[in-house]
Amino acid sequence: MLVLTRRTGERVFVGPNITVKVVEIRGEQVRLGFDAPPEISIRREEVQQRMAAGEPLHRIEDDLDYRENQEKSRK
Repeated sequence: MLVLTRRTGERVFVGPNITVKVVEIRGEQVRLGFDAPPEISIRREEVQQRMAAGEPLHRIEDDLDYRENQEKSRK
């Protein structure tokens, strides 16, 4: 595994057409931005695990939308 140190605004290139940018660092959280062709799937680990377990994508998306709305209402 390659481990890199980056600061906010810095990028990492993966192959010729994928870019990962450090958007924000806030405490223990790092916000990343991904720029990739539409045929490249980019998923969070928990989504990938649920899909591998056979859970339908629409149910996962509904659950994630619900969680994000709950988090926004707490702020």
